[in-house]
Amino acid sequence: MSDTIAAISTAPGSGGIGIIRISGEEAWQIAGKMLHLSEKVLSSIPSHTIRYGHVYDGDTLLDEVLVSFMRGPRTYTREDVVEVNCHGGSLVTKKVLSSALACGARLAEPGEFTRRAFLSGRIDLSQAEAVMDVIRAEGGYALKSAERQLSGTILSGLRPVEDQILLDVAAIEAALDDPEHLSLDGKKDEIRQHVEQEKKTLIHILAHAKDGQLIREGVKTVILGKPNVGKSSFLNLLSGREVAIVTDIPGTTRDALEETILLGDMTLRIVDTAGIRETENQIEQIGIRKAREHAEDADLLLVMFDASKELDAEDLELLHAAEDKTAIVIFNKTDLSSSVPAIETKLPVVTMSMVEGSGLEELTHEIEKLFFGGKIDFAQEIFLANIRQEDALKRAVESLDHVLESLDIDVSEEFLTIDLMDAYNALGEITGDTTSEDLVNKIFSEFCMGK
Repeated sequence: MSDTIAAISTAPGSGGIGIIRISGEEAWQIAGKMLHLSEKVLSSIPSHTIRYGHVYDGDTLLDEVLVSFMRGPRTYTREDVVEVNCHGGSLVTKKVLSSALACGARLAEPGEFTRRAFLSGRIDLSQAEAVMDVIRAEGGYALKSAERQLSGTILSGLRPVEDQILLDVAAIEAALDDPEHLSLDGKKDEIRQHVEQEKKTLIHILAHAKDGQLIREGVKTVILGKPNVGKSSFLNLLSGREVAIVTDIPGTTRDALEETILLGDMTLRIVDTAGIRETENQIEQIGIRKAREHAEDADLLLVMFDASKELDAEDLELLHAAEDKTAIVIFNKTDLSSSVPAIETKLPVVTMSMVEGSGLEELTHEIEKLFFGGKIDFAQEIFLANIRQEDALKRAVESLDHVLESLDIDVSEEFLTIDLMDAYNALGEITGDTTSEDLVNKIFSEFCMGK
């Protein structure tokens, strides 16, 4: 990490300001070459202060800027950092970046600033991954979850397990190396107690893995119903714009239309599908088949009916098919009827009117109850950030199971250390304690430039 890197750290396009971040041993010297400031000696500038100045390209003025000077280790990367705040035009930020590169900085790779923060020990790997989750968060729950991970909740939950595993391994190896002075008497019973508690902790975290995935990626929600019950109007209402064509002609929606929307603090990946009905139209039949395929792998089905009409055989067939799935029944068009048809179902029932915009609050509450028990306890629970972390945690549990199996058949203590270290290494893939360079490279390659 001896070289100095630079990149644009604000989102692409035009905005109020653009920030060029420079990090490394030569950050302040490079800033001195590219900037005209009132101070002639940059070393006299106190850390964590801002100065007004200008950026020039030779004799050509590029922009007037505010510059933040920060000495390590009290910075994002723990290195010396300079952030040049210029006007937010796409062209001017690129020109200021070019000036920094011309003065000796290297263009940062995607995620390299955060990678340096990880390698310097300022954050662990789970916190590094949370940085991108904060940036990509589309809903309130997703943002809260990412912020909790950024504060180190995953590390704090796993570190005691890692530490106890290392203590047990160290005790076994020390006793094997010096049997005259150290005894393993009763150690197996002690290890069993530790492993059982460690496994309990990890299984508790795994139990919320699905919640974490839904929070981060959104609930895949498929709207099913006959033509003209209001599915496309529902999608338009939630998205706040006309993303689906709405007409009185049955069968207008022929293909699945996907849209990510916010409902309260939840993110829903809504799929509006073709109306389910018997038809001879081949194109419409294809759309209906796709609708049923989407329904098979949906997290949530919203089965919609017209409240102003009695349910017919096709409606009842849809209702029956949804009974064994995670689903909510919606009676739409309550503005056309003072009552809804009576049905027998164990599924939650919500009445709505897309015309009046009523029923959204009740629907939000029912979805939260189905997936999160009515609320999410961000203060107490640990939500894994991704499938990679979930897979590593599962492998750790499997290794601990092997330890318990070995204890049951009374194997020698030295063999226990193999599975204990396998569990430790799996957990280390989450925290970054035992992560391979290839995995680190892959994780940070998925970051945006400048972060």
